[in-house]
Amino acid sequence: MNIVWQYLDKKAAAINALKDYSSMQYIIDHTDEEIAGIQERMNSPRSPKLTGMPSVHDPKTGENKLAACIDEIDVLKERYRQALEYMNWFQPAWEALSEEERFVLQEFYLNVEHKQIQAVLNICDRFNIERSSAYNKKNRALQHLALLLYGK
Repeated sequence: MNIVWQYLDKKAAAINALKDYSSMQYIIDHTDEEIAGIQERMNSPRSPKLTGMPSVHDPKTGENKLAACIDEIDVLKERYRQALEYMNWFQPAWEALSEEERFVLQEFYLNVEHKQIQAVLNICDRFNIERSSAYNKKNRALQHLALLLYGK
């Protein structure tokens, strides 16, 4: 085992991985649309801007536009590749959690509509437990996720 793994804060890393889940899912779901939009921009002619100022002729404008679009597509494809790599790493650990653990972690880290106190109240209502037990349940679920993601 690599010595670095002993000094990694696995709990904080699991929280960060959990918070990135929705972003990675969005990237996977919408990258094709973004690439199609860029390819459409590559093929469409640019309309002149009527500003009243004299224009300067640049013979390489078309080339610059194509190069910029190709670079943007490359960035999107790399981002998509990283999102797939993340999902292949994270999804098996997420699915290995129990339904209760997933609910608790979703309430604390994935639901951005409400604050942490609302998450605690939702967990207390669902499981009929006290607040301290809700925090303990969250800590156990997070510890289990960290164990699944990073090992011992």
